[in-house]
Amino acid sequence: PMQDGAIAGGLAYVNPANPHAGLPVYKTIHRIRRLIIASIDDPYSLEQLMSPRINVNIIRPLVDRLYDPKDISVVYCLLVNRARFMKDQVFLAHHQTVNMTRASLCELLATRVLRRFNEDNPGRNGLLVMANILVSGFEPFQNCPDDVLISNRHLLNRYLERSKDSRGKTTNALELAILSEAKHFVSATACQRVIESIYHGRVVYTPNSLFDIIPDHYKHKNVSLYDPRKAPMLNHYRLIVPRTRSILECAQFLLLLTIYIFTMISRNRGQITTWEILWIVYGFGWVLDGFSSMCEHGWHVYSQNLWSFLDVTVSIIYFVYVIVRFHGWALNDDGIGIQALDVLACAAPIMLPRLAFNLMPESMLFISLRAMMKDFLVLTGVAIWCFGGFLLGMAWLSRWRGAEEDPIPPILISKWMLWIWFGLDGTGITHSTDFHLILGPILMISFTFLGNTLFLTILVSMLTNTFGKIAADANAEIQFRRAVITFEGAKSDAIFAYMPPFNIAAVVLLLPFRFILTPRWFHKIHVTAVRVLNAPILILISIYERKRLWQHRKTPLHASQLKRRNESILTALFGGSFQQHRDLQDVFDVDVPECLIQELEDEDTLDEGVFDVGFQNTRERSLSPGKIEELRRRRFSAIS
Repeated sequence: PMQDGAIAGGLAYVNPANPHAGLPVYKTIHRIRRLIIASIDDPYSLEQLMSPRINVNIIRPLVDRLYDPKDISVVYCLLVNRARFMKDQVFLAHHQTVNMTRASLCELLATRVLRRFNEDNPGRNGLLVMANILVSGFEPFQNCPDDVLISNRHLLNRYLERSKDSRGKTTNALELAILSEAKHFVSATACQRVIESIYHGRVVYTPNSLFDIIPDHYKHKNVSLYDPRKAPMLNHYRLIVPRTRSILECAQFLLLLTIYIFTMISRNRGQITTWEILWIVYGFGWVLDGFSSMCEHGWHVYSQNLWSFLDVTVSIIYFVYVIVRFHGWALNDDGIGIQALDVLACAAPIMLPRLAFNLMPESMLFISLRAMMKDFLVLTGVAIWCFGGFLLGMAWLSRWRGAEEDPIPPILISKWMLWIWFGLDGTGITHSTDFHLILGPILMISFTFLGNTLFLTILVSMLTNTFGKIAADANAEIQFRRAVITFEGAKSDAIFAYMPPFNIAAVVLLLPFRFILTPRWFHKIHVTAVRVLNAPILILISIYERKRLWQHRKTPLHASQLKRRNESILTALFGGSFQQHRDLQDVFDVDVPECLIQELEDEDTLDEGVFDVGFQNTRERSLSPGKIEELRRRRFSAIS
């Protein structure tokens, strides 16, 4: 059923049957757990698990046992077990390193199984199979025994609720890889093949969301390949393609930044300018779009985005500004209005870097900065909590300075401590005798040693270690960020089809219709409104994708021929077709004749054992002899 109707042509069917409903997900999950626990009893690093000895004795036999061409849920089940072992790592300290090794083994097995699916399924139909493995929704209790549901009433109630909807609240393998930060799995070539296709919109599907602000589930799309030539010109589903979403979000933020700059330039302490009204309205639509993104896949996935913490900070500043501004309008107090504009001015140091994050999402500087900022905030929070005791001690000592002298304000003490903390000034040490002749200097100097020396040394060490880890595996980090952007960019909530500030009107007008109209008529009104509002954008998308999405050709060009066609005249003259040793590359680019392949197979009879390694156990039972011979020939002639 995965390969029937491989080219969907953009047509959506009303709640099509789930082609993977019969897979034994529950049984496979527990089977994998038993195999992993029986295979690993000692802690190993990921590099040790990838060593030749462990690969031959553990990895390859497990892959041969778990791989089944008819069961695409194996990768999902492996990642479910990885998430469980990572949770066990936290709560079972005496098995901490072993459980982490088991989690790494699950990730490695998922990578190898996915790679084998990729090798055995080439072409577009193979891409469809790979996409089903990564983004098809599964439920951990799928096809579990009835006794499991009956003995657990809360599971039975949840199952009955989900049975009303054939899709339910399912998860997929790509989501689990992001939640468990399986960066080795995500950076694999087979996984990136699917992620790249989803990002560009060649693979389409309806993702499951945690919460929809404007739910429109009248039509559900199975995982399919998209053919723009068979799709309608105004296909509103293309607005939620990750690449299109990325471009539109960048344009929306550029517009938001432009309105913000003109608002601050033309600000007036007593009057409301036109730019300020535009900022309030458009800013609310932009904040609503960000809130909808957080509700779509949950905070954990949303926080994995590179600029999520910047968006949250801008949203907080926006709401503080609006509250203070409206309060000033209600009291007719210009002073409060000035304070609101001062609060809004604090968004400038965040909004300008946010644009850089948007334009360069794969820069190692920004990827490292996000991770280091997280460590910095955690360590700073712990330090403030611990050093609060010094502040209380010195504040209490200052109360007994004498009747003729007032106590030192805690704000002033905090200022002195902050200056010492960052090594800016030693005023606090100079005034330490004002607290107490002996105890004051002891407390202040102790704080200086702990804060300015120990804390900053630990902070620098942590940030250096974090940057070193990210830089050591830069490719995996970049590929992981691509996966996050792709998964987070695929939307199912109808609100994402409306650009800010039209999403505000959609919530106000469409949401009440949901309780009045039937799902069919609500879907029709929603589609009509989206196509009318976004007609120019949809036409441009359709024209572009019909020419560039798949690049159809009656006679496909070979990779080397396509490369030569794209070469310029200067490239051909100085480094292209007239290269002295060009034949060293062409010998691998030219197709190998079938007769030569057959002759080589007849001669290299000693290597039959090598080709048979990958076809043991499950594969020998599930594949016909003709299929095995075809896969042998495909692997042997991979150079063509």
